[in-house]
Amino acid sequence: MPDQAQTEENIAIIILAAGRSSRLGSPKQLLEYRGTSLLQHSIDAATGSMASSVIIILGSDKENIEKQLNREQIIITENPDWESGMASSIRCGINEILNSFSKTDAAIIMVCDQPYVSSDLLNELILAHQTSGKAIIASSYDNILGTPALFHKSMFHELMALKGDKGARVLFNKFHDQTGSIDFKDGRIDIDTSENYKNLAK
Repeated sequence: MPDQAQTEENIAIIILAAGRSSRLGSPKQLLEYRGTSLLQHSIDAATGSMASSVIIILGSDKENIEKQLNREQIIITENPDWESGMASSIRCGINEILNSFSKTDAAIIMVCDQPYVSSDLLNELILAHQTSGKAIIASSYDNILGTPALFHKSMFHELMALKGDKGARVLFNKFHDQTGSIDFKDGRIDIDTSENYKNLAK
């Protein structure tokens, strides 16, 4: 198994945060959560993990969101095509890895509105990949596979081929034999509506 120092050099995390939050009515990225914003909470989880590079994909309301983030230890990449759907943000993240972090062995894709993602969970994805040898490790909740999910670099071309509003979930079925998972029961909780946020605050 690679030691932690090697792991830190070779794993990237892409945080997808480019959407408009139309169902919520205000940028979910900036919702207050545990003394910070929902997006900054996700960033802190990522930078606290074994990964060495953290890439944030912004689009809608980029300037407002960007100025409220701690810029240390992260790369911010703008997705000018964010309205076309999640796939364009994934492609932006993989492009950034290929251009700036060419020695990356794997990438974790996560979203900014799963409040229970932690550094420990992200490390668990990395360790599951190392021990199983699977090219994809997804999070398992409510009998589905979802984010956060790790993809070996052999899958980067597949991620770059995604289109529209479909995320990387289609690859879990396409490469079923190469996909493993970890349990993340709280992964089912995300913030899409004001009701979701009220329930979280409780």
